[in-house]
Amino acid sequence: MKRSIAVVSIVLLTLLFVASAAVAAVDIKLAHVVNENDAFHVCALKFKELVEAGSKGELTVTIYPNAQLGDERNLLESMRMGVVDSAIITGGPIMNFMPKFGVFDLPFLFSTPEHAYKVLDGEIGKMMLNEMEQHGWKGLAYGERGFRNLTNSKQPVKTPEDMKGLKIRLMQNPVYVDSFRALGANAIPMAWTEALTALQQGAIDGQENPLNVIVAFNLFESQKHLAITRHAYAPNVIMMSKKTWEKLAPEMQSLVQDAAQKAAEHNRAYDNEKEAEWLQFLKDKGMEVTETDTAAFREAVKPVYQKYEEQFGKELIEAILADK
Repeated sequence: MKRSIAVVSIVLLTLLFVASAAVAAVDIKLAHVVNENDAFHVCALKFKELVEAGSKGELTVTIYPNAQLGDERNLLESMRMGVVDSAIITGGPIMNFMPKFGVFDLPFLFSTPEHAYKVLDGEIGKMMLNEMEQHGWKGLAYGERGFRNLTNSKQPVKTPEDMKGLKIRLMQNPVYVDSFRALGANAIPMAWTEALTALQQGAIDGQENPLNVIVAFNLFESQKHLAITRHAYAPNVIMMSKKTWEKLAPEMQSLVQDAAQKAAEHNRAYDNEKEAEWLQFLKDKGMEVTETDTAAFREAVKPVYQKYEEQFGKELIEAILADK
């Protein structure tokens, strides 16, 4: 009888342990707004791989692509509330909540990818990530959307004069809007999910994004002209809800932080490796590619720097420009 009771006790304890372990496992909901062919998804997959391997079952990551949990502005709000645990967000929409972050969106601010990485991984970038905590987010690392280029369905673009009157979709970001207005375009801010339909229907003439996005979303189907403007470098930010972050044990926080940085670097390496391939692919698909007069574009956007100098700080802008 005693032996039976002992066996039953062991079984119950085992079941209790298994149940407790199951309860202890934390699933991190990680969202982004683009599709599975995009570099954001490459970044998300690497983050998932590293977190799950490093936590040995304590943490899992479920990825929600294609704006399943909302557009980027909604994701930022949802993370503040703790409804969404984590997201990979384009830098632009963050400015609506944290205006200083918009300094990274100034046109022609970064000269090379290496220049951008040095600033973002250095003191200036870390300062921005730390300030996100005031808004309910934990900024983990900077991945990459990359250098942005212009596409349109109307005409080749080589100089700012060629942009006059073109209806160009932009992120919901005042720096981008002011930059394209300075270049003579009809700047139309809208969510990416809406932009895809507008491009297909011809309601807008064009958009601006890195080559990866142009390829991933088959924009060559509605956009004949690609201008290599490299008018802005866009980081993405791997972020977490501060509420979710604070639920993690310190060792899990360290793991997540490290995984985010490694996923960000993987994202960057992927972009750099594939850029020439993407450009050739778009040419093969029939896009007419033009190089642009960078000096003329830089001259045209000088008023944008003058407008935002007070808001972002002249010293901060000059520090970024000089940190090459």
